[in-house]
This record gives sequence, C-alpha cells and structure tokens, in this order.
Amino acid sequence: GSAEFSPSLDSDFTFTLPAGRRECFYQPMRREASLELEYQVLDGAGLDVDFQLLSPNGETLVYDERKSDGVHTVETEDGDYMFCFDNTFSTISEKVIFFELILDNMGEEGQDQEDWKKYVTGTDLLDMKLEDILESINSVKARLSKSVQIQTLLRAFEARDRNIQESNFDRVNFWSMVNLGVMVVVSAVQVYMLKSLFEDKRKSRT
Repeated sequence: GSAEFSPSLDSDFTFTLPAGRRECFYQPMRREASLELEYQVLDGAGLDVDFQLLSPNGETLVYDERKSDGVHTVETEDGDYMFCFDNTFSTISEKVIFFELILDNMGEEGQDQEDWKKYVTGTDLLDMKLEDILESINSVKARLSKSVQIQTLLRAFEARDRNIQESNFDRVNFWSMVNLGVMVVVSAVQVYMLKSLFEDKRKSRT
C-alpha cells in the first residue's frame, strides 16, 4: 500500500503492518530542503522491520535490514520521496510502527518574514530591528518544535517499553503455570511410587 503526507513541517503516524506486507509512504519535498525521518517498532515479535528510503528518481538513499529503530536525515531535491516499511520476512507476526517526519527549509518561514515586513515598518519597531524580532520568533519556534518532537519520541519509547513489559509478563505467567504443572505431575508420580512401594512390602510380608 501507499500514502501521501501533506507538506507540513512536522508530522507523526502510528500504524499496524500485517505479516507478509510492505507499506510505502510519499512525501513531496523542495530543492535544498531537509527531510528527517525517525521510526520505531513499538510492538510485534522481534521488534524489527526492513526500512527503505528512495529519492524521486528511484535511487535507494537508505536501507535498514531487520532494525527496531532508526533516524535518517537527507538533503532533498524537488519531487516525491518514498519510504517503505517491509514485514514480508515475517509470516505470522504483525508489527506496530511509529514514525515522525521533520521538514526543514520548506519555504514557509521565508513567507512569514515577508508578511512581517509588510505590516511592521519605521517607528512601529520601537527602535528594534526587524531582524532581531524575527530571529527571536524563529528561535522560540525552533525550541517549541524541538520540545514537541522530544515529547512525541518519549511517548513512543514509553509505548514500546509498555508492550515489552506486557509481553514479558505474559511469558512469565505462562512458564510459571508450566512449572507449576510439572511440579504437580512430579509430586503425583512420587506419591504413586511411594504408595506402590509400601503396598509391595505389605504383600511380601503376607
């Protein structure tokens, strides 16, 4: 399957990749921009997936084989970049995958600056340079964007850790029940053997 994302600066997505399937997504990019992509396998046996990032002309830029997570940044040209998650190596287990896209130098900030210059002129600056105001705004914007990114990644790590803990809890319970069953069977066999031994002694005395 395939999907296309709108040209937003920051977006994230979580989806389920069935066993034996390959899912691809498309992201339109501009020349001299930057595309950063981070992914994590949150749930599924092995916590691994194959990942591939391709340029608009079909050239493979990144290929990860059986990885649980990855972070990649590429300088882009005009066109649609395709990235794919491949679970065809698994015949049984589906995978829950989280990924985040961060786009830089896509042109929106330049447009914002032009809009500011239209409405803020002369004495309205109150002796402050327009460049200083824009620099402060861009700095705050970058920090807020980074904070949102970190919070999103922390939530993804938390989800993966929770899935691992739940899986380990189920395994512990299963093997505890198996051990309990084995102990009960062994105890029953021992009691039966002791009982048979005493009965044989009584018969030999008579």
